[in-house]
Amino acid sequence: MNTEFTIHLKQTLSTLEQQGLYKKERYIEGPQSNKIRVNNTEVLNFCANNYLGLSSHPSLIQAAHEGLDQFGYGLSSVRFICGTQTIHKKLESSIAKFLGMDDAILFSSCFDANGGVFEALLGEEDAIISDELNHASIIDGIRLCKAKRFRYTNRNLESLEQNLKDASSARFKLIVTDGAFSMDGTLAPIDKICDLAQKYGALVMVDDSHATGFMGENGRGCHEHYNCLDRVDIITSTLGKALGGSAGGFVASSQTVVDMLRQKARPYLFSNTLTPPVVNASIKALELVSDSNIGGKLRAQLKANTQKFRTEMTKAGFHIYEGIHPVVPVILGEAELSQKFATEMLNEGIYVVGFFFPVVPKGKARIRVQLSASHTNEDIEKALQAFIKIGKKLSVI
Repeated sequence: MNTEFTIHLKQTLSTLEQQGLYKKERYIEGPQSNKIRVNNTEVLNFCANNYLGLSSHPSLIQAAHEGLDQFGYGLSSVRFICGTQTIHKKLESSIAKFLGMDDAILFSSCFDANGGVFEALLGEEDAIISDELNHASIIDGIRLCKAKRFRYTNRNLESLEQNLKDASSARFKLIVTDGAFSMDGTLAPIDKICDLAQKYGALVMVDDSHATGFMGENGRGCHEHYNCLDRVDIITSTLGKALGGSAGGFVASSQTVVDMLRQKARPYLFSNTLTPPVVNASIKALELVSDSNIGGKLRAQLKANTQKFRTEMTKAGFHIYEGIHPVVPVILGEAELSQKFATEMLNEGIYVVGFFFPVVPKGKARIRVQLSASHTNEDIEKALQAFIKIGKKLSVI
């Protein structure tokens, strides 16, 4: 390889390390759960997207085995050639029914779903109006589209309305927002966004990756939470968080939108889709979440765990953003402090990770805690005690 290029990369990596911005991976020695093994030691996991605790659920593991036995390991083709199985259509139908949409289309990830949706639906005559804190996949997807781009201040309706006015000459206007912002644990005001969309003749798209399965009375997501089941035009989300935690994403929308994506969405057309074990387990995950008894109990437990942790952390004096979401950012400020805090927490048997620039803005480094329905009261108490101990040790509280 070119020597100068290698030297350049090494210098860049060295600078990241010196600035405390170098990301290191820890290795989990077993399945995902509320308790995991790291460095041959059992610790409590408080930083996974395993909101409903389904990642290692016996019913999902059994369904994955059945999918493997009945439909094989891989597809060896893209969907429109010979890569569509009956279970893919069953999963898409299940997703659409659950979310209250006409149809859904599967992608290998929600990143790919967001990467394919804009270019396939909009052109240079159109406008996309995006929240400034939207996920990186939305940002990258918008870059692939020739539509005019507008960006409004996070969850700020006045800023959004001004963007809608500025985009008045566009043929079609699409407002896009995260339903729940994954770094802050805050929710987009979907109902008010839909009001503005109606006023200015715009479409609404919501990436509900951090809400599908547990937000709203029946877990359908932020559009249910805000009583907007029939007002959001496009929903993108993931199967890799509350719905089993494996892999895969999707777009759910009207039949016409989904039909167009099947014709033109490049990540769909040129990538193998989800493997049979993942598809079959995802179908089972939706069945569990849709069951008012099973899914309802899991959502109730998640809500109780979230309320307890948020209340006690606030009492202890930590700086957290207000809200009801199980993502709870503990704001520390500097990147090095967030990494040191995470290391000290691991020594106390609590697995958390420091988040810092460029994942979050400079000066707003944090520990992002994520609650799960699988956490017991004892798990949460142990985490709280560790946070308080390390918070005092490092002069955070």
